[in-house]
Amino acid sequence: MPAPRPDPGLLELAQGDWEGLHRTEVYGRYPDELEAWRVRPTAAVAPGGESLHDAAARVQLTLASVLDELAGAAPGSGPDGSSSGGYPEVHGRNTPWTLLVAHDGIFKVTLLTILGLPLDHFWTFPWGLTGITVVEFVDGRPVLRAHNLTDHLGPLQAEDGATGAAARSAELRSEAEAAERERTGSL
Repeated sequence: MPAPRPDPGLLELAQGDWEGLHRTEVYGRYPDELEAWRVRPTAAVAPGGESLHDAAARVQLTLASVLDELAGAAPGSGPDGSSSGGYPEVHGRNTPWTLLVAHDGIFKVTLLTILGLPLDHFWTFPWGLTGITVVEFVDGRPVLRAHNLTDHLGPLQAEDGATGAAARSAELRSEAEAAERERTGSL
């Protein structure tokens, strides 16, 4: 298994003066800027922060590198020498894959970039804490196989003595927190 490798292209969006503040503090100190960020994320930037366009530029470089590595890892993995994405039974153990780990803001930019969607759709995809998203490339085209999966958290909570109801309650809290982050515009 390859060693984890940090990549500056996947650093979280720089939020300038908002960094380190609780969302209620951001709302209290910067209500107009926060409202603009929620309504027009490509035109608004946190004071001293990074624009979505600048973040997308670095994400694009990282994705190009990652996808080039994957493409070169096992060309012609399908039975006829072409891609066979979407049909797991024909994938061998040598099918290349990668795991990217980052914060939700940069993953929103990453997913929009991969899917070829405009950055003004930044708020389209919610991301729960430790949510898992799976994108498969089929003949060079991205296919969103799963998004924001959090079922893996249930067993972890059960190991800590949580009952099924408590695990579901924690999952609902996580979903509510994600919805609140989406509503307030904080990352």
